[in-house]
Amino acid sequence: MRNEAMEQLGVLVGEWDTTLTNAWFLEPPDQEVPGSAAVEWLGDAFVVFRWTMQGDVGSATSEQVLVLGRSDAQDEFTALYHDERGVCRVFAMTFASSHWILMREDPDMFQRFVADVTPDRIVGRWEASDDRGATWRKDFDLSFARR
Repeated sequence: MRNEAMEQLGVLVGEWDTTLTNAWFLEPPDQEVPGSAAVEWLGDAFVVFRWTMQGDVGSATSEQVLVLGRSDAQDEFTALYHDERGVCRVFAMTFASSHWILMREDPDMFQRFVADVTPDRIVGRWEASDDRGATWRKDFDLSFARR
């Protein structure tokens, strides 16, 4: 039986075309990088989010995986991240009223993804902070259009 709170994430499930834009690390910065994402349920307990970019992605990774889950005891979502470099991270996550936030506050860097979600579109941005969240810089904009 699927957890009622996890059921909210069903809007993410499906096939998506992605576009990365306005990345400070690309030349020119307004370059658009296409990609795709596949999001599916893993049993009744988790949502697996696989995202791949194509072409020149500068210093970004081109393949990432997020596993979205939940702690009922803590009443919060959690996202586990992995990419092609072998990097593993844990993000706190909120998902409410079509607003999705992933946040990590680790000693090396604070990072967040903030997005608005509709059934056919996800529009968000990745941001980073080198001063423990006092100021934020945008890394890039990221949009998803349902196929």
